[in-house]
Formats: sequence, C-alpha cells, structure tokens
Amino acid sequence: MSGEQSDRPRRTGRTGESRGHSQGRRGSSKGQRDQSSSGATQHRGGQRPGPQRTVQPARRVAYDVLRAVSESDAYANLILPPAIAEAGLNPQDAALATELAYGTLRRRGTYDAIISAAADRQADEIDPAVLDALRLATHQLLATRVASHAAVNESVNLVAAAHGRGASSFANAVLRRISRETPGEWEQRIESSARSDDERLALRSAHPVWVIRALRRALAAEGRVDELEDLLEADNASPEVTLVALPGLAEPGEPRRPYAPTAYGSPGGDPHRVISESGGTVRVQDEGSQLVALALAEAAPIAAGERWLDLCAGPGGKTALLASIAREHDVTLEANEVVPTRARLVRNALRAVPGDVVVHEEDGRSFGASHSGVFDRILVDAPCTGLGALRRRPEARWRKSPADVAELVPLQVELLSSALDALAPGGIVAYATCSPHLAETTGVVQEVLRGRSDITELDARAVVANVAESPIDLGSDGSGRVQLWPHRHGTDAMFLALLQRTATEPSGANAEEGD
Repeated sequence: MSGEQSDRPRRTGRTGESRGHSQGRRGSSKGQRDQSSSGATQHRGGQRPGPQRTVQPARRVAYDVLRAVSESDAYANLILPPAIAEAGLNPQDAALATELAYGTLRRRGTYDAIISAAADRQADEIDPAVLDALRLATHQLLATRVASHAAVNESVNLVAAAHGRGASSFANAVLRRISRETPGEWEQRIESSARSDDERLALRSAHPVWVIRALRRALAAEGRVDELEDLLEADNASPEVTLVALPGLAEPGEPRRPYAPTAYGSPGGDPHRVISESGGTVRVQDEGSQLVALALAEAAPIAAGERWLDLCAGPGGKTALLASIAREHDVTLEANEVVPTRARLVRNALRAVPGDVVVHEEDGRSFGASHSGVFDRILVDAPCTGLGALRRRPEARWRKSPADVAELVPLQVELLSSALDALAPGGIVAYATCSPHLAETTGVVQEVLRGRSDITELDARAVVANVAESPIDLGSDGSGRVQLWPHRHGTDAMFLALLQRTATEPSGANAEEGD
C-alpha cells in the first residue's frame, strides 16, 4: 500500500466537476487513456498530479473503460474490444480486463454503498475519477481472486497519476478499510441500513429498486415470481458468446445452442477469428434475437415474391438474418433506420448477404402512412430500455429510470401502429423488445390492439416452440406472447408478439390513433 499511517480517509477527492460531464469522446477509449495518462483531468486547488506510476495493462484498460462510461456515457461493450486491441493485451490479460470492467460496472450500486460506508461520505461526493478507481479496486477485493495488495496498490497508483498524492492517500485509506472485512461482512453491513426488503435485495443483487420491481411484475404475470432471485443472479453473470450462421451462407458450428437452428457457441470464447474467416456470414448475435427473426419467417408459409421490412433496423444484426432467409425464398427485404450513422451500420451488416437491400432513412412513426398496405412481414424491434440485456450492457441498469419507460412507450405505440398500417392484408408484424418491462411489452400491444379492428394476434408461443430445436419452457400470461429470460433460456430477455392484419379496414377514427 502507499504508506498511509491512518486508516481514516482524509477528506480529499472532491471536485466541482459535474458527474458524467461529456468530453465529446463517446466511444473513444484512446481519448480517455490519453486524458488519464497525461493528467489532463481537473485537480482540486490546482494540485498537480503525481509522477507516473506502474499500472498493469489490464487494469489500465478496465479503468479507462470505467472513465469513458462515467464521463462520456460510452457503452462498455463497444469501447472495450478496441481498447483491448490497442493495448495489445494477450488473451489472459484481455479476459482479466473484461472481467474487471464488466464486473465493476454490474455491481456499481453495491460497491458505491460499500465505498460510502468506508469513506464516511456519500460516493457521489467523491471525485468521479477517484471513485472509478475505488470501484475497480473494490471489485477486485470482494469479487475476484486478485491479490489484495495488487488491487490496492495499482488502484492507488491510478489515483496518484490523475490527482496527486493527497487523493491517493485518501484512496489508500478507503481501500484498507474495505480490505479488512469479508464480502459477507460488507453485505450484512450495507443491508442493515436498507429501509425495505426491496432495498436489501437491490444492494445484494446490484439492481436498482425500480428494476427489481419491474422484473418481479413481469415474472408474476407468468406465475413465476419465485424465479426473481435466479433472474437477478443471471443478470450478473458473464454471458457466453453466441454466434449466428446466416442461413444459406454459413453452417453453424459446435457447440450448438438449444433453440435457434442458426445459433452456436463461440469456440474458445473468442469469436474474432471465426467471424473474420467467414467474411461476415457468421457474427455475434444473442440466441433470443435470432429466435425473434426466425419466428417472423416461420409464422406462416413463405410465398415467393413477398415483400418484407425491418422497420427499426439499426445496427442490422436481425436485418442480415432476415435478408439471408429472404434470399433463400425469392423474397424482397427492405430496411429502415432513421439515424444515418445507424443506417450505415445496417448497410455494413448486409454486405455479407448477396443481393440488394434498400435501406430507408425515414421516421418509422410515419413510415406506414407513406408505404400503406404493401409489406407481407414486418419486424418492429422497437427502441426500449434494454432491461433484457443487462448481462451484456452492465452499465445500462444505472443509466435508466422509470422516466425512460414513460418516454419510450408512446414511441413504441406509434412504431407498432405505423407497422400495422404498412401491412398488406394477411401480413404479419413481429413486435419485439429487449425488455421484459410490462409497459414496453404487453402494455404496448394491448394499447395498439384497442384501437384496431383489423388485427388479430397469433400464437407466438406455438411459433417459437416450432422453431426451437429442443423443447423450450415458455411461461404464459394467458396470451400467445413470448417472453424469454436469461435464467431460464440463457438468452437476453426478448419479448415477442405476432400480429396479423385481416382484410377488414379500420374505421377512420381508429386509423388515426397512434399517429
């Protein structure tokens, strides 16, 4: 450790900077590394950073990812791979950097409670750069086999490099306190201050209370509320890498996944070589996402000449899967993505699939009005809170709030309504979200169906069961909708409803609803 004689943390590490202040470097891990190593972060009272200290490369990469997430709202799953590549980490160090970054982000709420107790001050009163170093060390001390002295010393060095000796002494004292108690003792200590059972569960499981309550309601709709703690545990486990082999262009390898016929596990856990050698006909895609696209294709017999649409296509993974299926059946696929940068990602994703796919850049909410009654199948993979992908996007749980749900639901209703308007008679819409929140799933479907007399709901559970290569345990809320779960299926918590348009036209009043 750094030689601090007193265990009591000194009142340093505070800053006037606002937390999460954007530096215009979203997704730029290099920019964050340059800032940390050069001491460019603001310092209290003009204090200059200390001399450069030795930090193991994997920890440096993990710390830089934490800083980018905190400071620039970066997405860890997007910036970590290039950061690992730029640092030239070997496979062992790459695995360590991944575990440190993702593990720290997943359990941030729990670690902040522990740090607050050890520092005798609230975590949000600590300078963000210092706090990220404390979070990183706390994860190593309480959730890994990393030697305590290495976790503490290198995290103190990170603080010293950015903020100088005073801040490093503060960090050292806090971490010495944390290292003196076991994970179980810290769990008991922070839970004792909880005001409710849900707060205790939130601290233990590292999920915000509102997320826990939303997940409980979704499980209760299936009569399986007793699975809540299993679900929370699955959210905190590192997901296995799943690949998709585009039909007609690649064959799935081993090990095969249990449900989607296109899905298999990444050999050795590192998919880059396989993806590169395939020329893009193999790529990373969660099995749940594959099942959603396959269900739309299998919902009814495919007739040559059909016209399909992916309405909210970015970044293009499901689009490419649908395009490969469409190619095999002489079907025309189109895509739409309103954000130009994401539209480019869709076009890139489609490069591996022979043939032309038109990618529109229109507002999906008005797309149905301008393309009324022309598509036979439409995928609406709606923008959502992403609560179903907390395993892969660990920082998302701390970024989202109930206000995000309230903002997204009207958009989801408008997108689904627009898609139904774009359906030809007999056409089918697959409405999907990577969220199990009832307001974003069943609530949206019910709201849209209340305003339509020309739509019937299909049994999506039967379709998915037919697609699956082995028996799949799908809960039921009394409808034919599908909710997948990480703890039960090993997939993201994808939701799916299948809606079919009849020959009956909606009345004028109903037709305007959701515009």
